[in-house]
Amino acid sequence: MEEFDSVVIGAGHAGCEAALALSRTGNKTLLLTISLDAIAFLACNPSIGGTAKGQLVSEIDALGGEMGIIADKTALQIRMLNRGKGPAVQSLRVQSDKNAYHSEMKKVLENEPNIFIRQGEVVSVEIDGEKKIVTTNLGLKYLAKSVVFATGVYLKSEIIIGETRESTGPNGFKNSSSLSDCFMKLGLKLMRFKTGTPVRLHARSADFSKMEEQLGDEEGLNFSMMTEGVIENKASCYLTYTTPLTHEIIRQNLDKAPAISGEIKGVGPRYCPSIETKVVRFADRERHQLFLEPEALDTQELYLQGFSTSMPADLQKEMVKSVIGLENAEIMRDAYAIEYDCIEPTQLKPTLELKTIPGLFFAGQINGTSGYEEAGAQGIIAGINANLFNKNLPQLILKRSDAYIGVLIDDIVTKGTNEPYRMMTSRAEYRLLLRQDNADMRLTEIGRKVGLVSDERYEKYQKKCKKIEEIEQILQKKVKVDEKMAALFEENGENLPKENMRYCDLLKRTNIDIYKIEKAYSLFGDKFDKRLLDYVNTKIKYEGYIKQQKEEIDKMLANEKITIPEDFDYMSIKGIRMEAREKLSQIKPLNLGQASRISGVSPADISVLSILVKKRKI
Repeated sequence: MEEFDSVVIGAGHAGCEAALALSRTGNKTLLLTISLDAIAFLACNPSIGGTAKGQLVSEIDALGGEMGIIADKTALQIRMLNRGKGPAVQSLRVQSDKNAYHSEMKKVLENEPNIFIRQGEVVSVEIDGEKKIVTTNLGLKYLAKSVVFATGVYLKSEIIIGETRESTGPNGFKNSSSLSDCFMKLGLKLMRFKTGTPVRLHARSADFSKMEEQLGDEEGLNFSMMTEGVIENKASCYLTYTTPLTHEIIRQNLDKAPAISGEIKGVGPRYCPSIETKVVRFADRERHQLFLEPEALDTQELYLQGFSTSMPADLQKEMVKSVIGLENAEIMRDAYAIEYDCIEPTQLKPTLELKTIPGLFFAGQINGTSGYEEAGAQGIIAGINANLFNKNLPQLILKRSDAYIGVLIDDIVTKGTNEPYRMMTSRAEYRLLLRQDNADMRLTEIGRKVGLVSDERYEKYQKKCKKIEEIEQILQKKVKVDEKMAALFEENGENLPKENMRYCDLLKRTNIDIYKIEKAYSLFGDKFDKRLLDYVNTKIKYEGYIKQQKEEIDKMLANEKITIPEDFDYMSIKGIRMEAREKLSQIKPLNLGQASRISGVSPADISVLSILVKKRKI
């Protein structure tokens, strides 16, 4: 029986990040996947990032992960979303080359000396003392100290198109038929969720003249600090709309819609509903926007964003042809819904380790989440903690004030989820601190400490910190204004003499840079990257709000520091409601902060619990 330090089961976005994190911290790692062709496969939309998801990608990168690097390298188009809103909700999104993303990530994995990739379906995991025995359908057995489950949507998955059901994984890949039963034998509680994907169309059949072209940003943008040069926009996306005819076709055929008729039992994502669900839920809407997005440079396939459906194939064709500019559409791949098993994530610690069996970690859609970015974020944390577990070191927990990753994991392990969980900026109470532009400033030191940030990456980070410090020193001089700055203001119509006290007072109160920092770009532009100036401007412009959020965090951390013993007997507590006792017993929170976020536990319950925990008696 071959032995490894760790086995990672599944090579989607969670599995790739977990395996890389383990390998790069010195662990001999076996990466098992049902199909080598499914490695880092973009099974649904051909993009990385988006609102709140872009922050996750940047955080993965700051910790030393790979998703941002591959997204930059395979980008067809790059855009900063929500530019018209505040910096807290601005997020980067890349239209990726689907085929190149898969091949580039596969290449990275293959070139990692500590990763051993093997195609095969895992049918069972047994516990043998401190070791785990992983068995495949071909009878091969592997021994490891820790296992990371990153099985995505493959557990007993079924593809649904109209009345047709097929036991298979996404895009026709083989599914996993036995691992769900293994989990139940280990005592895990499972849920049944559902997601879906739209049709793929031939580009020649779309009339782009009837649509609105969506161009990428010309300004140099990227996810990863390791990316050199400017990302080139190589393709356009197009905006179009459904029509009243589209809605009428759907309404007349709702009895044939599995998502509406009850044929689909799995719970679908609220924030990414099928087109038939949108037509029913928003009956007053005359149209819904759709986006045509290129799948890759080496194919004519287009992805119809916003048109997820599980309607019968003949109706899909009729529905698509009613969309503006798609009157002659040629469908290359039918849309489908997919049902699959996942676990209740409240069975996990905030480290993503199973509470009941040490050394078993879970990451990605198996935890009830949706999205490549959410999966990659969990994958890197599971990999980091599996490494720390192997070495008997304290594990890493990112707080809600540290990262969107911390919010994501805390939400699912503390509150659970009754639908595929999607990250949104509104879920992060400290989102002004957790911006896209400061992910590396927040997390690079943490990644370095756990051994995942390379010397090259860390050197780039240190240089960036030095440049930011230099900019801040220049811009935060409150009274002394050099001749160039004064001349710059005068050239722009200010005409305020240097000796004028009102002018000096204005500079004192505005720290110079807030006083239209854009005027300083021409002064410092040749010396500093514009993005660094934007970063400093945001930091100082929102200084008051940031200070306020930090004060709130300090109060929150006070409860986080009050730990609760693992064997604390909640059921015997008097003065706390039965619902709260049951929830606390189920979740077993690590501290008062986590306890206060459990659904069904009131502030009054926390007050009683706080007293008892501090006294360490019931």
